[in-house]
Amino acid sequence: MSTLIIAEAGTAHAKDIKTAKMLVDAAHRSKADCVKFQWVYADEILHPNTGFVTLPTGNIPLYDCFKNLEVTPAFFQEIADYVHSKGMLFACSPFGKRSFTELSAVKPDIIKIASPELNHFELLSLAAASVFPVIVSSGVSLLKDIEKALSYFEHRLNTVSLLHCVTNYPAPEEDYNVSVLKNLHSIFGVSVGTSDHSKDPVLVPALSVLNGAVIIEKHITLDPEGTSLDDPVALTEQQFLQMSNFIRFAETSPGEALSSLQKTYGQEKISLVIGNGLKKLAPSERIHYLRTNRSIHYMTSLSKGHIITKNDIAVLRTEKVLTPGVSPEYLSLFTGSVLQKDVVSGEGAVFEHIVEKK
Repeated sequence: MSTLIIAEAGTAHAKDIKTAKMLVDAAHRSKADCVKFQWVYADEILHPNTGFVTLPTGNIPLYDCFKNLEVTPAFFQEIADYVHSKGMLFACSPFGKRSFTELSAVKPDIIKIASPELNHFELLSLAAASVFPVIVSSGVSLLKDIEKALSYFEHRLNTVSLLHCVTNYPAPEEDYNVSVLKNLHSIFGVSVGTSDHSKDPVLVPALSVLNGAVIIEKHITLDPEGTSLDDPVALTEQQFLQMSNFIRFAETSPGEALSSLQKTYGQEKISLVIGNGLKKLAPSERIHYLRTNRSIHYMTSLSKGHIITKNDIAVLRTEKVLTPGVSPEYLSLFTGSVLQKDVVSGEGAVFEHIVEKK
């Protein structure tokens, strides 16, 4: 089975259609099979008070970074058509109901559920009910999180794939534990692959293929010194082509490919990247658990005694400075409940806010 190579363009287009097409061209020349973008609406992802991100231009509110990347559906329709004109697949990540609905109208070849949305249960439900193939990424997750997410797809597991991922930017190669791929495939019965955020163009992707990956996703950039959020971990066109060529080599000559990797990186490094096959949080991503994934947050400051409405709360990423709330699966418990204390806009919603301690 030929490995599906996905060039993750993400939001590196910076709202410019020419730049987006240049990313597609670079992916095509780099022998990618598929180009993936991200359909961003800031309010589907973050609270405005979520904190700052450090870019070459300085400390920028993370919410503003996402807000500045919003484009119209016509933008993605043009990109999807352009990707198809190059003979590649068009994939895209939605982050909420609005982006999912608009993406569906474009008729993508693949819908990708990003790692932070692994517990965005409304989005998972929409994707599971769609007609599109779905790839689910599993960075900063435990087995129980993956199990709950894939339960939405029990009726269509043959059209779902699972990507192993380490949610850190960049991620150390030694954290990848790529032998977990065989175990994930065995446990969940779905095709598996790796979404790689390490900086090396070959090591993790090649060892992933040698350990059962049938999908490799890696970021691509036109400028590694650029201002895109993902430029620091993205491959240049030349690096991406190097990766694609080695993946094809590993497919046809696995023994020779492994020998080449051993000579280049050393057996100790190879063993560390292969790991022990147990699914657990990687050391570099432990601090992100409960922060990059979804929880319930207040959208405005509210006073004790207020009856919570559906507009008062939202399922968002916690990210930088806010306190995490409880899992989105408990959203209905908060709607209609009476606050037992004052809460601040952006604060994570927890059970103590609605249930009086005895």
